[in-house]
Amino acid sequence: MRSRKLALITDLDNTLFDWVELWLSCFAPMLEEIVATSGIARENLIPEIAAVHQKHGTSEYSFLIEEVPSLQAFLKGRPATEVFVQAIEIYRKQRRRNLKLYPTVAETLLEIKGRGTKIIGYTESMAFYSNYRLRRLGLDGVLDYVFCPRDHLLPEGLQPEDFRKYPAERYELRHTEQDFTPKGSKKPDKVVLNTIVEDLGLSKADCVYVGDNLMKDVAMALDCGIDAVWAKFGQAHKRPEYKLLQEVTHWTPEEVAREQKINEREHVDPTYTLENTYSEILSLFDFTEFPERTQT
Repeated sequence: MRSRKLALITDLDNTLFDWVELWLSCFAPMLEEIVATSGIARENLIPEIAAVHQKHGTSEYSFLIEEVPSLQAFLKGRPATEVFVQAIEIYRKQRRRNLKLYPTVAETLLEIKGRGTKIIGYTESMAFYSNYRLRRLGLDGVLDYVFCPRDHLLPEGLQPEDFRKYPAERYELRHTEQDFTPKGSKKPDKVVLNTIVEDLGLSKADCVYVGDNLMKDVAMALDCGIDAVWAKFGQAHKRPEYKLLQEVTHWTPEEVAREQKINEREHVDPTYTLENTYSEILSLFDFTEFPERTQT
């Protein structure tokens, strides 16, 4: 008999969509265009890019070009948005083209949502980037909640309205409720997952967690006493293109050492495995309506 679940907690990157492929398809051609425009060798830019990413705690820093020292020297005060307009447009074009859900994700989430089950997203990607992807993927409102880190600080003297093309409300989630994970928190963080469950008034027995990373997602859920489903189809670290991401990663040496220590953990056995598609989860659980708490 399938166990009943009232809440689905899901990772986003490489679980609902292919984040590694998205990042690579945007960053790699942008970097090539930056090299062609500036004449600065790729091997000189890579460590400087990594330093900027580490400073801001993300590999998706929007003001990267402005802060890379070699590019600052090349710009000589000229606006990066004008000098590197082609590189920026390549990035944006590739992002629009390659941001898409894995097969069956949309219909599966809508099916679960239609049954009244709560759907909660939990990601390490910062708020701005997570919001953009949820809106573009049509998931604003499909997810009831999303938990993510706050955004990095803007460059000194710059305000959001200085670079936004549309009114502020166009950049906000309209239906999905957003909350923030503690500063510096990274998966696996069972304290954060426990807090999400408790704050939403959920029972662990009524939850299921889905993620692509055995050591971060699955082990964390198991440590919390929550059924853990491994999205095997989203194993990003096995792919050859992961090398470029490793070269410019926002992870500090301390975080890399932490990751290695996590991976030294004994083999993790998920409660269930999704071999090929997200929709396989529908055959594993009986997703039912979450009873809303009454106001007192």
